[in-house]
Parts: sequence; structure tokens; C-alpha cells
Amino acid sequence: MNIALFLEMAAEGAPDRTGLVCDGRRWRYDELLAGARGAAEVIRKSGCAHVALLDESSEAAVMALFGAALAGVPYVPLNYRLADADLAALLERIAPALIIGDRDRVTRLYRADANVVLARAAFVDAALEASRDIASEGDAGEGIAIQLFTSGTTAAPKAAILRHANLASYILGTIEFGSAAEEEAALVSVPPYHIAGIAALLSSIYAQRRILLLPAFSPEAWIDLASRERATNAFVVPTMLSRIVEAIDRDPSADLSSLKSIAYGGGKMPLELIRRALDQFPQTGFTNAYGLTETSSTVALLGPDEHRAAHASDDPQVQARLASVGRPLPTVEIEIRDEEGKRLSPGESGEIHVRGDQVSGEYKDRSALDSGGWFPTRDAGWIDEHGYLFLAGRADDVIVRGGENISPGEIEDVLLTHPDLADVAAVAIPSREWGEAVGVAATIREGHERPDVDALKALVRDRLRSSRVPESILFVDALPYNEMGKLLRREVKKLFAG
Repeated sequence: MNIALFLEMAAEGAPDRTGLVCDGRRWRYDELLAGARGAAEVIRKSGCAHVALLDESSEAAVMALFGAALAGVPYVPLNYRLADADLAALLERIAPALIIGDRDRVTRLYRADANVVLARAAFVDAALEASRDIASEGDAGEGIAIQLFTSGTTAAPKAAILRHANLASYILGTIEFGSAAEEEAALVSVPPYHIAGIAALLSSIYAQRRILLLPAFSPEAWIDLASRERATNAFVVPTMLSRIVEAIDRDPSADLSSLKSIAYGGGKMPLELIRRALDQFPQTGFTNAYGLTETSSTVALLGPDEHRAAHASDDPQVQARLASVGRPLPTVEIEIRDEEGKRLSPGESGEIHVRGDQVSGEYKDRSALDSGGWFPTRDAGWIDEHGYLFLAGRADDVIVRGGENISPGEIEDVLLTHPDLADVAAVAIPSREWGEAVGVAATIREGHERPDVDALKALVRDRLRSSRVPESILFVDALPYNEMGKLLRREVKKLFAG
């Protein structure tokens, strides 16, 4: 199955329904399909091997995604926030490409005669013009749908490959076709080069939901769009949710009563933040979605009822589930393994492995799947006796103190209960005695005083145990995150150098 079928089904089933709202312009589903078919003609005539997007979210992203699928060419959305040198290296890796978006930057960074570069408006105009006189539908194919460069937080970006079969498996296993009522609208504020943004487009279109694209996130713009368009669904990363909650605290007058569902993922959600959000949105269902680029998005969910039950419970075991990412999707298998590849029992921590039809585990010219089809995520975690999956960070982030594995997250969660701290990051720092010790970088909540370091250490000692007590605590103005809200621990470690 080609993913373009999702848009074709939506347009044929409800051609007059509004499918997309962006920058004040509204697009019906039949208009989006026409634009995608025209885009496929533009792509075929270019003769390029890839279709790249170097731009914010817009109708061009939708037409490029499905146009590339119809043309049988991989779609490669690029991170426009990358430094020039990093972006130039990616442009070289995908040439010859039809590149849509920042024409001036592309031509300045990488001149290739075989590339075709179109500004956003020029691409959309060309697609709509071509749609009026399409010679043939062509053979869309079922090979590579999307090539996404990973964030590269620990090494050079890898080119992750997602095939039509992977993406189709995820959508068909999680979404019912045409299940959205006409008034339902999904607010998409994650960038188009992230798997969450792509999954949001695919799932909303298959459900025939109206998509509200927010090209550049700010909490004020998000609240305004959600209120004005009566958004019913939204996906955010933790840093976005934090800023939205703070903005509503400052001005609680916005009408967000239409929001039925908020899903979040893409980074660690602080417990204190999700508790505040549950209190602030008492009628909204929250879903924690855990997944990776290589797994075609979500593989585990903590659903709305589980959020509310954990938030309200007096049972410590049930309360703890609020810090989990829920249980695996029915179509996915998850197991925890040790360093030798042995499957671990419930409660034992190790590396998370995933298997299922939606799991690609494929990179350009190589596969990371083992002989049994399992993908090693490089995320550390454990599964409790009831099947709930808990993350302990990246496998490389685990602090090994005197042979004992320590999760940075457990220390961060404790410290974030302190009223003076706004954000916390725990990392491994060198120790002559223990090999590694715990270092903590923290920011102070606005309007609060710097807390006493000994009091913070005592808080960790009382709530956890002495091995978790930070050896060093630094106070900084801000912690380093990438644009998707993922903490850059390698940058935090540099703060402790010397």
C-alpha cells in the first residue's frame, strides 16, 4: 500500500470537507489531493532522486509528502534550524533533489546543477497548475516513502528509511478511517521534519480530521489558534506544554474548552508538569506517546483514563504509572534486554527492543534489525509486572557509579519537586573514587531565590538513597535543548569540564 491512498480515500469520501488550515487559508480535501497529484507531475518531470523540504509547515509540506509518494520518490524533510555546515552536508547526501522552501539558502550552501530548487509559493503554484492537465497517474510504487535524518545529538545524523509498508502498518493499526466528526480539528505545531509531524498529518487525514498547521510555535500563537479554530486534538512536546501552561497561568481567559485530547512525546515529561497540566485541563484527555523515527512513530501509549487514575490514586504503584509511557500498541512487541542480549524479567532495567510491521529499523544502505526482526532502540528502561514501560533515558546517558546503574530521570524528578527549581538535568561526571558520579545542572524558577545546595542534596538522599546524591550542583540560566524538546546531555556535561 502507498501512503498516498490515505489522501485519496479522504478526498473521495469527503471532498468538500476542510482538510487543512494554515496562515488563514483553508484547503478542502479535494484541493489537497489535486495539489498532491500536480506535485507528483512536477516531481516526475524534475528527474530528481529525492524531494526535500527546507521550510516551516504549510500546504507545501502536505503536497510534497503525498506528491512524492505518488511519484515514487523518497520525501526528505530537512531541519531548517541546522547550522549551515551541517545542512550543506545533508544537501550533498541527497543530490540530485527537488528542494522546496528556502531557495536562497540552498543555492548559497550547495550548488548542484542537477538540483531543482523552488520557493514554497512557486512549488504550490506549479503543483496546482500541473493538476489541471495531468497526463497519467503513473505507478506510485511501494518502496521508500520517507527518508528522515536523525537528530544527531550524539553523532552525525543517520538517514532513517521508512517504507510505505511501515507507515501504513502504523496508521491502519491505530486509526479508523473516517472516524473524525466534521467539527474535529487537530492542531499540529511540531516541525515537518520530525516523525511526529508526519504521523500527525497521516493519521488526521486518514481520520478525515481538519488539520490546523502552526508554522512557528509560540504559546500565545498556539492558544490563539486552538481557541479561534476550536481545536479538539493537539500534539505537543514537553517544552511546548510547559510554555502553554505558564501562558495560561498568566492569562487564564482563553477558551480552550473544545480540547478533548492532548498527546505528548518527543522528550521526557517532568512529573510536576504533567500534574499541573492535568489540573489545568480537567476535561481534556492526555496521552503519552512513545516512539522513534525508526518505528514510524508511536509504539507505546499511556492513555487518558490511565493518566487520570494515576493522578487521583493513593496507591504508590498506580501513581508511579504517570511517569511511564504506558503499554505497547497491540501491533507491537517490546522487550527489555541486557548487554548480552538476554531478555530481562519485569522490573529489571536494560535496553528497550521493539518488533512489528511498523518498525523499520533501516538506515541508508544498512539495517539495524537483528535476525529475529528486533530493533535495539538505544533507550534504557524497564517494564513493570503490569506491562507498563518506564524510560530511564538513552542507554548512553545512564550514570554508572561504582558499578551501579543510575537513571538520571529519577534524580531529576525528585529535584523538580523543589519549589525554587524550574528545570534540572542530571549527568555523569568523572569521579576518581567511583568512576562516575552524579552532576546536576539546574535553573531557578522566575522570582525565586537560589536554593541551598546542601538542602537539595538532602532532598535526594531522603527520597532516594545516598548513591543518588549529586556530587556537584551547578546553577545555570538555561539548559540546552534541541527544537523538539530533547535535552542535549552532551552539552550539559561540558558545563562540568574542569
